[in-house]
Amino acid sequence: MQRIAISGHRGLAGETSLLVEKAIRTALDEAGPDVTGISCLADGADQIFAHAVTDLGGSLEAIIPAGRYRESLPADSHPEFDRLLALAANACCLLFAKPTPESFMAAGALMVDNADVLYAVWDGRPGRGPGGTADVVAYAHASGTPVNVIWPAGAQRD
Repeated sequence: MQRIAISGHRGLAGETSLLVEKAIRTALDEAGPDVTGISCLADGADQIFAHAVTDLGGSLEAIIPAGRYRESLPADSHPEFDRLLALAANACCLLFAKPTPESFMAAGALMVDNADVLYAVWDGRPGRGPGGTADVVAYAHASGTPVNVIWPAGAQRD
Protein backbone atom coordinates (compact mmCIF):
# COMPACT_ATOMS: atom_id res chain seq x y z
CA MET A 1 0.00 0.00 0.00
CA GLN A 2 1.36 3.38 -0.98
CA ARG A 3 0.78 6.27 1.42
CA ILE A 4 0.53 9.63 -0.34
CA ALA A 5 0.31 13.00 1.41
CA ILE A 6 -0.99 16.14 -0.30
CA SER A 7 0.02 19.75 0.08
CA GLY A 8 -1.15 22.34 -2.34
CA HIS A 9 -2.56 25.69 -3.16
CA ARG A 10 -5.99 26.68 -1.94
CA GLY A 11 -8.58 28.68 -3.83
CA LEU A 12 -8.07 26.96 -7.18
CA ALA A 13 -10.73 28.32 -9.48
CA GLY A 14 -12.37 27.28 -12.72
CA GLU A 15 -10.06 25.82 -15.33
CA THR A 16 -7.14 25.47 -12.91
CA SER A 17 -9.25 23.30 -10.61
CA LEU A 18 -10.17 21.03 -13.53
CA LEU A 19 -6.56 20.80 -14.74
CA VAL A 20 -5.33 19.95 -11.25
CA GLU A 21 -8.04 17.34 -10.75
CA LYS A 22 -7.12 15.62 -14.02
CA ALA A 23 -3.40 15.66 -13.12
CA ILE A 24 -4.05 14.28 -9.62
CA ARG A 25 -6.23 11.48 -10.99
CA THR A 26 -3.54 10.59 -13.54
CA ALA A 27 -0.89 10.47 -10.80
CA LEU A 28 -3.13 8.31 -8.60
CA ASP A 29 -3.83 5.94 -11.51
CA GLU A 30 -0.07 5.51 -11.91
CA ALA A 31 0.31 4.89 -8.16
CA GLY A 32 -1.99 1.87 -8.36
CA PRO A 33 -5.23 0.83 -6.68
CA ASP A 34 -3.99 0.32 -3.12
CA VAL A 35 -3.48 3.92 -1.96
CA THR A 36 -3.96 5.74 1.31
CA GLY A 37 -4.30 9.50 0.90
CA ILE A 38 -3.31 11.80 3.76
CA SER A 39 -4.86 15.27 3.70
CA CYS A 40 -5.76 18.28 5.83
CA LEU A 41 -8.95 18.60 3.72
CA ALA A 42 -8.53 22.31 2.98
CA ASP A 43 -10.32 23.84 0.02
CA GLY A 44 -8.44 23.55 -3.25
CA ALA A 45 -5.81 20.86 -3.83
CA ASP A 46 -6.45 19.00 -0.55
CA GLN A 47 -10.15 18.41 -1.23
CA ILE A 48 -9.57 17.64 -4.92
CA PHE A 49 -7.00 14.99 -3.92
CA ALA A 50 -9.13 13.50 -1.12
CA HIS A 51 -12.15 13.30 -3.41
CA ALA A 52 -10.09 11.53 -6.09
CA VAL A 53 -8.62 9.06 -3.59
CA THR A 54 -12.05 8.05 -2.30
CA ASP A 55 -13.53 7.91 -5.82
CA LEU A 56 -10.79 5.47 -6.83
CA GLY A 57 -11.46 3.24 -3.82
CA GLY A 58 -8.48 4.33 -1.76
CA SER A 59 -8.42 4.97 1.96
CA LEU A 60 -8.36 8.50 3.37
CA GLU A 61 -6.66 9.80 6.52
CA ALA A 62 -7.33 13.33 7.75
CA ILE A 63 -4.93 15.45 9.75
CA ILE A 64 -6.69 18.52 11.09
CA PRO A 65 -4.22 21.29 12.00
CA ALA A 66 -6.26 22.87 14.81
CA GLY A 67 -9.48 22.72 16.75
CA ARG A 68 -11.13 25.62 14.93
CA TYR A 69 -9.65 24.74 11.55
CA ARG A 70 -12.98 24.17 9.76
CA GLU A 71 -14.14 27.70 10.60
CA SER A 72 -11.02 29.12 8.93
CA LEU A 73 -11.96 27.54 5.59
CA PRO A 74 -14.28 29.28 3.12
CA ALA A 75 -17.91 28.58 3.99
CA ASP A 76 -18.62 27.06 0.59
CA SER A 77 -15.97 24.38 1.25
CA HIS A 78 -17.52 23.24 4.55
CA PRO A 79 -19.91 20.65 3.03
CA GLU A 80 -17.07 18.91 1.16
CA PHE A 81 -14.82 19.12 4.24
CA ASP A 82 -17.56 17.48 6.34
CA ARG A 83 -18.26 14.80 3.72
CA LEU A 84 -14.59 13.89 3.33
CA LEU A 85 -13.95 13.91 7.08
CA ALA A 86 -16.84 11.47 7.50
CA LEU A 87 -15.26 9.20 4.86
CA ALA A 88 -11.83 9.21 6.51
CA ALA A 89 -10.74 5.86 7.90
CA ASN A 90 -8.62 7.75 10.45
CA ALA A 91 -8.64 11.36 11.58
CA CYS A 92 -6.59 13.26 14.11
CA CYS A 93 -6.72 16.85 15.24
CA LEU A 94 -3.52 18.49 16.41
CA LEU A 95 -3.55 20.17 19.80
CA PHE A 96 -3.61 23.74 18.49
CA ALA A 97 -6.72 25.71 19.45
CA LYS A 98 -6.80 27.76 16.27
CA PRO A 99 -5.12 27.57 12.88
CA THR A 100 -1.76 29.32 12.68
CA PRO A 101 1.29 29.00 10.44
CA GLU A 102 2.77 26.81 13.20
CA SER A 103 -0.24 24.46 13.19
CA PHE A 104 -0.19 24.26 9.37
CA MET A 105 3.51 23.38 9.35
CA ALA A 106 3.05 20.80 12.12
CA ALA A 107 0.23 19.16 10.12
CA GLY A 108 2.32 19.22 6.94
CA ALA A 109 5.29 17.66 8.72
CA LEU A 110 3.10 14.97 10.27
CA MET A 111 1.67 14.12 6.85
CA VAL A 112 5.13 13.88 5.28
CA ASP A 113 6.44 11.80 8.20
CA ASN A 114 3.65 9.28 7.60
CA ALA A 115 3.83 9.16 3.79
CA ASP A 116 5.88 7.38 1.15
CA VAL A 117 5.58 10.36 -1.21
CA LEU A 118 4.27 13.94 -1.13
CA TYR A 119 2.10 15.21 -3.96
CA ALA A 120 2.64 18.97 -4.11
CA VAL A 121 0.12 20.96 -6.13
CA TRP A 122 2.52 23.85 -6.34
CA ASP A 123 3.53 26.49 -8.83
CA GLY A 124 7.13 26.34 -7.57
CA ARG A 125 7.10 29.87 -6.21
CA PRO A 126 7.92 30.92 -2.65
CA GLY A 127 5.11 30.68 -0.13
CA ARG A 128 2.84 33.57 0.75
CA GLY A 129 3.40 32.85 4.40
CA PRO A 130 5.03 30.30 6.69
CA GLY A 131 3.60 26.79 6.87
CA GLY A 132 2.40 26.65 3.27
CA THR A 133 3.15 24.29 0.40
CA ALA A 134 6.65 25.64 -0.27
CA ASP A 135 7.63 24.95 3.35
CA VAL A 136 6.09 21.46 3.32
CA VAL A 137 7.99 20.66 0.10
CA ALA A 138 11.23 21.89 1.72
CA TYR A 139 10.51 19.71 4.76
CA ALA A 140 9.89 16.67 2.54
CA HIS A 141 13.16 17.25 0.67
CA ALA A 142 15.06 17.64 3.96
CA SER A 143 13.54 14.43 5.35
CA GLY A 144 14.21 12.44 2.19
CA THR A 145 10.57 11.96 1.24
CA PRO A 146 10.06 11.98 -2.54
CA VAL A 147 8.01 14.88 -3.92
CA ASN A 148 5.80 14.69 -7.01
CA VAL A 149 5.11 18.29 -8.06
CA ILE A 150 1.78 18.61 -9.84
CA TRP A 151 1.29 21.89 -11.66
CA PRO A 152 -0.26 21.27 -15.09
CA ALA A 153 0.34 23.56 -18.07
CA GLY A 154 -2.22 26.34 -18.08
CA ALA A 155 -2.80 26.26 -14.31
CA GLN A 156 -2.87 29.64 -12.59
CA ARG A 157 -2.73 30.60 -8.94
CA ASP A 158 -5.09 33.29 -7.67
